[in-house]
Amino acid sequence: MHCALYDADRCRSCQWLKIPYSQQLEQKQAHLQSLLAAFPVAAWQTPTGSAQQAFRNKAKMVVSGSVERPVLGLLQRDGSPVDLTSCPLYPASFAPVFELLKPFIARAGLTPYNVARRRGELKFLLLSESTLDGKLMLRFVLRSTNKLAQLRAALPWLQQQLPQLSVISANIQPVPMAILEGEEEIPLTENQALAERLNHVPLWVRPRSFFQTNPAVAAQLYATARQWVSELPVKAMWDLFCGVGGFGLHCATPEMQLTGIEISAEAIACAQRSAQQIGLEKVQFAALDSTRFATGEEAVPDLVLVNPPRRGIGAELCAYLSRMAPAWLLYSSCNAESMAQDIARLEGYHICRVQLFDMFPHTAHYEVLTLLQRQ
Repeated sequence: MHCALYDADRCRSCQWLKIPYSQQLEQKQAHLQSLLAAFPVAAWQTPTGSAQQAFRNKAKMVVSGSVERPVLGLLQRDGSPVDLTSCPLYPASFAPVFELLKPFIARAGLTPYNVARRRGELKFLLLSESTLDGKLMLRFVLRSTNKLAQLRAALPWLQQQLPQLSVISANIQPVPMAILEGEEEIPLTENQALAERLNHVPLWVRPRSFFQTNPAVAAQLYATARQWVSELPVKAMWDLFCGVGGFGLHCATPEMQLTGIEISAEAIACAQRSAQQIGLEKVQFAALDSTRFATGEEAVPDLVLVNPPRRGIGAELCAYLSRMAPAWLLYSSCNAESMAQDIARLEGYHICRVQLFDMFPHTAHYEVLTLLQRQ
C-alpha cells in the first residue's frame, strides 16, 4: 500500500507499512507462537489475512484548524495538524463525506477545539459506515452543549447533501484530556442504530457500542467461532464481554441456552434487538460487569466465550473459571500478551486450536481466537 502521508513523515500510524504484507503475517504468527511457547497447542490454524487498504469502516478524526478552514485528522506531538481525509485505510466513500463536513463545520459555527488554549467546541468527528447498505453514523464530540442549537439548526443542509446519513448524535466530552468521548450522548436523529449484517447474522450498532473496525476480517472471525462451537456438544454457553452480540449470535442455535453479558447498556440493546430479529428464544442479554456476573453464578455452562478489552479477563475471573470448570473456553483477544497471561492462570485447561486474524494490517496488532478444553 502506498501512502503519501507516510512518505512525507506526516503520519506513522501504520508502523509496518514498509514491511511486505506476507512478512507482516509471519512476524505476527511468530510473536503469537512465542507467547504460547509454554503451552502445548494441539493445532495451529492458518492465519487469516486482510485487505491491505480501504478495510476500515470507521474514522476517528481530531478536528483542528479554524472554523473556516478545519483540519480533520490528527495532531502531531508539536501540536501541528495533519489532514487524514485521504488516508488509504478508509473506503473511497468517506472522501466526499469529509469534503462536505468541512464547510458544514463553518455553517454550524463549530469552532475546532484548541488543545493548548483549551478553547473551542468541536473535538472529534466519528464516522462509521455499514457494509450492509452504505448507511452512515456520524458523531460530533463537543466540549459542551453551548453550540448544540446551532448544530441542530444546520443539520438539515447536511442531511440533504448526504442522504446516507442514518444516525447522527452529539457526544459531550468536557474533560481537557485526550479522551475520545464522554458519558453523555445526545441523539440528533430519530434513528439511533446502524444496521449491519455479517455472515447473514443481523447486527445493530448504536453510537456508544463497540464494533470491529475491519468488518471483513470480523466476519471471518465470527464464522470461525461458529464453526468451532458447532463441532462441540454445547447446550448452554456464556458470552462474556459480548458487545453487540456478534460471537454469541453466530454460535447460538435455537436449542442452545445463551447468556450474553456486557457492561454497555447500548450494546446490550443492540444484541437483544438482533436476537429478537433472528427469532432466538433461549437467549438472555444483560448489561452487567462480566466478572461480577460470572463470579456470582453457580450454574456451569458447557462453554464460556470471552472477548475482553486489551487488559484481558484478569486474575479474579481466571480463578473463578478454573474452579467452575466449564468443559470448553473460547478466548477471543485483541492483545495476545494479556491472553497468554490469562491462559497461564487457567488451571486444568489445554489449548486445542489457535488462529490469528489480522484485523490491523501494517501494525503489530492482531486478533487471536483460542479454544481451550478442560483436561
